[in-house]
Amino acid sequence: MTIDLLPLRVVIADDDPDIRALVTIAVKRAGLDLVDSCSDGTAAWESLQAHAPDVAILDVAMPGMTGLEVCRLVRADARLSGIRILMLSAAVADRSRQAGLVAGADEYFIKPFSPRLLAERLSLLAAGATR
Repeated sequence: MTIDLLPLRVVIADDDPDIRALVTIAVKRAGLDLVDSCSDGTAAWESLQAHAPDVAILDVAMPGMTGLEVCRLVRADARLSGIRILMLSAAVADRSRQAGLVAGADEYFIKPFSPRLLAERLSLLAAGATR
Protein backbone atom coordinates (compact mmCIF):
# COMPACT_ATOMS: atom_id res chain seq x y z
CA MET A 1 0.00 0.00 0.00
CA THR A 2 1.38 3.42 -0.93
CA ILE A 3 0.32 6.65 0.63
CA ASP A 4 0.09 9.56 -1.77
CA LEU A 5 1.37 12.61 0.08
CA LEU A 6 -0.11 15.73 -1.47
CA PRO A 7 1.28 19.10 -0.45
CA LEU A 8 -0.70 20.82 2.25
CA ARG A 9 -3.01 23.57 1.02
CA VAL A 10 -2.60 27.17 2.20
CA VAL A 11 -4.70 30.35 2.20
CA ILE A 12 -2.89 33.67 2.74
CA ALA A 13 -4.60 36.85 3.94
CA ASP A 14 -2.80 40.19 4.21
CA ASP A 15 -3.83 43.63 3.00
CA ASP A 16 -0.27 44.49 1.89
CA PRO A 17 0.48 43.08 -1.59
CA ASP A 18 4.24 43.07 -0.89
CA ILE A 19 3.74 40.97 2.24
CA ARG A 20 1.46 38.59 0.29
CA ALA A 21 4.25 38.22 -2.29
CA LEU A 22 6.83 37.41 0.40
CA VAL A 23 4.49 34.93 2.08
CA THR A 24 3.84 33.31 -1.30
CA ILE A 25 7.60 32.80 -1.71
CA ALA A 26 7.78 31.21 1.74
CA VAL A 27 4.80 28.94 1.03
CA LYS A 28 6.43 27.69 -2.17
CA ARG A 29 9.81 27.21 -0.46
CA ALA A 30 8.07 25.11 2.19
CA GLY A 31 6.63 22.90 -0.55
CA LEU A 32 3.05 23.85 0.22
CA ASP A 33 0.21 24.49 -2.25
CA LEU A 34 -1.15 28.06 -2.30
CA VAL A 35 -4.88 27.84 -3.02
CA ASP A 36 -5.85 31.48 -2.42
CA SER A 37 -4.40 34.88 -1.53
CA CYS A 38 -6.76 37.46 -0.01
CA SER A 39 -6.43 41.16 0.74
CA ASP A 40 -8.95 41.45 3.58
CA GLY A 41 -10.40 39.48 6.46
CA THR A 42 -13.86 39.03 4.97
CA ALA A 43 -12.43 37.51 1.77
CA ALA A 44 -10.16 35.33 3.92
CA TRP A 45 -13.12 33.96 5.90
CA GLU A 46 -15.01 33.22 2.68
CA SER A 47 -11.94 31.53 1.19
CA LEU A 48 -11.36 29.41 4.29
CA GLN A 49 -14.96 28.23 4.18
CA ALA A 50 -14.75 27.47 0.45
CA HIS A 51 -11.34 25.75 0.42
CA ALA A 52 -10.97 24.34 3.96
CA PRO A 53 -7.16 24.46 3.62
CA ASP A 54 -4.67 22.77 5.91
CA VAL A 55 -2.91 26.03 6.83
CA ALA A 56 -4.04 29.68 7.02
CA ILE A 57 -1.63 32.60 7.23
CA LEU A 58 -3.52 35.61 8.57
CA ASP A 59 -2.43 39.20 9.07
CA VAL A 60 -3.69 40.51 12.39
CA ALA A 61 -4.71 43.97 11.10
CA MET A 62 -6.80 43.78 7.92
CA PRO A 63 -9.87 45.59 6.59
CA GLY A 64 -13.20 43.78 6.78
CA MET A 65 -12.40 41.44 9.64
CA THR A 66 -9.15 41.27 11.56
CA GLY A 67 -7.05 38.14 11.49
CA LEU A 68 -8.00 37.61 15.14
CA GLU A 69 -11.69 37.65 14.25
CA VAL A 70 -11.15 35.23 11.38
CA CYS A 71 -9.11 32.98 13.65
CA ARG A 72 -11.90 32.88 16.25
CA LEU A 73 -14.47 32.02 13.55
CA VAL A 74 -12.28 29.19 12.27
CA ARG A 75 -11.84 27.74 15.76
CA ALA A 76 -15.61 27.93 16.38
CA ASP A 77 -16.44 26.06 13.15
CA ALA A 78 -16.21 22.28 13.62
CA ARG A 79 -15.49 21.73 9.93
CA LEU A 80 -12.56 24.19 9.94
CA SER A 81 -11.23 23.96 13.48
CA GLY A 82 -8.32 21.72 12.45
CA ILE A 83 -6.78 24.34 10.17
CA ARG A 84 -3.32 25.29 11.39
CA ILE A 85 -3.16 29.07 11.74
CA LEU A 86 -0.10 31.29 11.60
CA MET A 87 -0.74 34.93 12.50
CA LEU A 88 1.41 37.71 11.02
CA SER A 89 1.73 41.01 12.83
CA ALA A 90 3.89 44.10 13.03
CA ALA A 91 3.00 44.31 16.75
CA VAL A 92 5.91 43.03 18.80
CA ALA A 93 4.42 43.45 22.28
CA ASP A 94 3.93 40.21 24.18
CA ARG A 95 0.26 41.08 24.79
CA SER A 96 -0.27 41.18 21.01
CA ARG A 97 1.27 37.74 20.66
CA GLN A 98 -0.87 36.49 23.54
CA ALA A 99 -4.02 37.87 21.86
CA GLY A 100 -3.19 35.85 18.75
CA LEU A 101 -2.61 32.67 20.69
CA VAL A 102 -5.75 33.18 22.80
CA ALA A 103 -7.75 33.62 19.57
CA GLY A 104 -6.53 30.16 18.57
CA ALA A 105 -3.43 30.74 16.43
CA ASP A 106 -0.87 27.96 16.36
CA GLU A 107 1.98 30.36 15.56
CA TYR A 108 2.62 34.10 15.72
CA PHE A 109 5.21 35.57 13.35
CA ILE A 110 6.48 39.16 13.55
CA LYS A 111 6.81 41.44 10.50
CA PRO A 112 9.17 42.19 8.89
CA PHE A 113 10.32 38.63 8.39
CA SER A 114 12.69 36.58 6.30
CA PRO A 115 10.86 34.44 3.71
CA ARG A 116 13.44 31.72 4.40
CA LEU A 117 12.67 31.68 8.13
CA LEU A 118 8.95 31.79 7.46
CA ALA A 119 9.33 28.83 5.06
CA GLU A 120 11.13 26.88 7.79
CA ARG A 121 8.39 27.69 10.30
CA LEU A 122 5.68 26.74 7.78
CA SER A 123 7.39 23.40 7.19
CA LEU A 124 7.31 22.72 10.92
CA LEU A 125 3.73 23.93 11.25
CA ALA A 126 2.65 21.78 8.32
CA ALA A 127 4.27 18.79 9.98
CA GLY A 128 2.15 19.48 13.07
CA ALA A 129 4.91 20.99 15.17
CA THR A 130 4.05 24.21 17.01
CA ARG A 131 5.69 26.21 19.77
